[in-house]
Amino acid sequence: MENLVLVSIVVILGIGIFSQWLAWRIQWPSIVIMSIAGLLLGPILGLFNPQETLGSLYSPLISLAVAIVLFEGSSSLDIREIRGISKSVFRIVTVGAFIAWIAGSLAAHFIAGLSYEVSFIIGGLFVVTGPTVIIPLLRNAKLAPRIAAALKWEGIIVDPFGPLLALFAYEVIKVLTVDSLHVDYLLNFFFSALIAVVFGYAIGMAVSIMISKGIFPEYLKSPIMLAFVLICFTAAEVIMHETGMLAVTVMGLTLARTKRYVSSIGNINHFVENISVMLTSTIFILLTASLSRETIAEIFTLPIIGFVLVMLFLVRPLSIWISTIGTELTLSEKALIGWVAPRGVVALTVSGYFAALLMEEGHQGASLLTTLTFALVFITVCAHGFTLRPLAKTLGLANDAAPGILIVGASSFSIALADYLRKFDIPVLISDSSAGRLQGAIAKDIPVHHGQILAEHTQYDVDLTPYETILAMTGDSSYNALVIQSYAPEFGYNNTFSLPGRNDSNDQEQVDKSQRTHLLFSEDAIFTELNRKINTVYSLQTIIIKEKNKVTRENLPADVVPLFIKKEKNGVELISLRKKFMLEEGDQLIVLMKKEEE
Repeated sequence: MENLVLVSIVVILGIGIFSQWLAWRIQWPSIVIMSIAGLLLGPILGLFNPQETLGSLYSPLISLAVAIVLFEGSSSLDIREIRGISKSVFRIVTVGAFIAWIAGSLAAHFIAGLSYEVSFIIGGLFVVTGPTVIIPLLRNAKLAPRIAAALKWEGIIVDPFGPLLALFAYEVIKVLTVDSLHVDYLLNFFFSALIAVVFGYAIGMAVSIMISKGIFPEYLKSPIMLAFVLICFTAAEVIMHETGMLAVTVMGLTLARTKRYVSSIGNINHFVENISVMLTSTIFILLTASLSRETIAEIFTLPIIGFVLVMLFLVRPLSIWISTIGTELTLSEKALIGWVAPRGVVALTVSGYFAALLMEEGHQGASLLTTLTFALVFITVCAHGFTLRPLAKTLGLANDAAPGILIVGASSFSIALADYLRKFDIPVLISDSSAGRLQGAIAKDIPVHHGQILAEHTQYDVDLTPYETILAMTGDSSYNALVIQSYAPEFGYNNTFSLPGRNDSNDQEQVDKSQRTHLLFSEDAIFTELNRKINTVYSLQTIIIKEKNKVTRENLPADVVPLFIKKEKNGVELISLRKKFMLEEGDQLIVLMKKEEE
């Protein structure tokens, strides 16, 4: 039995991460791949049932995983993300959520055939979208920052309130149907929710203060943060079921507010984010693999399909359009937000809890809750996953340009390089803290950012969404190294480059192969030499490749510096200190070489 549990956990973890990778490779929404993988493992092929295998550990493991994911999402929020649309976000998470609750409950009663009691419980739960589903979709769709921020904030803020709405409806029903219960029973509910809020805020502030005072060593900060998240969630759950998510959300929001004063909290978030990606994969496969074939078969009935369609095409658009009347959102932004509302892990886990509770109390239709929830989850995940990007393109809310390049450091060479990249329709942005150094770029109409690229507020002042590669090209090698180290988690290690250091062959021999991958062009392509050349008789020129692998680094003249390759089909490939680069017929090799004499 122990081996079976061990194998099950490893298989689920492995398939979850593989699903994320496969989704990235084939450019599918990762949530869709994970759902399909879970269904294949569980109800379709019947290889194993995680709920039966894990037994009593099943629900606690999922609850703790959801708590970590929710904390990661809320702690990454920054109010500057919604600058200009804060009114819209507030309306969506308040008025919009209330309309969605009422309209969804009525749809569950009149279309799915559930009783009013069960309908208002499940209707409250269905207001959630949640970070476990919305963030992977946003990562894949690459929306404009405003619209992405609105959807992310809605998912994270509303996520803990969906279960609370369901729980509130359940408590009201108990007061109305059980003679021995009175209004003070509801007061206990609100008091418990308030305690969860206070508890989450207190732990968030305590952790922030302890980190700022250096009470924890650097290597223990991330594990201690994770431990406090689990303690916060568990303590709130002990006080009242389903308030744990509220507590960790408040804790995350508290840390998000204080991290501008405590810089190391931002570093901890990278650790939690990595765990969150793994847990998102795991819990989705756990839940879908645990479904029965009977539950899957019940989906394809007219009442359930009808309910899902009404939720997609009537309830969601109606709640968004009404709640955002007179706000900052444009018609196209309202249309996109009104379409996107995938349900996920929270809806599936909490509906199972309420289904068992309501069936035990004999409520009509309670047995349909799991089927109804999975139908809504799977259909919305597939529908929104495959249509979000195309719809965003149609509405002009997606970036269709080729992947751009962010250049840190304005100089004669970097400006010339940026100008040449634009000839191939590659978006370029030059960032520098000196207004004087940026004048040459401004004169050529090259987009610029005047400011410190390492400042925390930069990601909110500048839209970095169009750029997938960063080049640190200042004259300070240490600063260049710091820039690529700071931005590697965001751009990826394969998309961060800097200029080599001083032209010292002994020094270059000490650079290991992994670091050479991140050093640009050639060993003598240092800052001063590149700028000397571009300011004298050298210029950027194009060599058309007419035969595969005919041109190599070794057979180029010694004074020619290879810069990048314009691939015939796959955009731009920057050249680094790796010894070899592949050139296909039809490629264009851009080099720095002497101008031809006239």
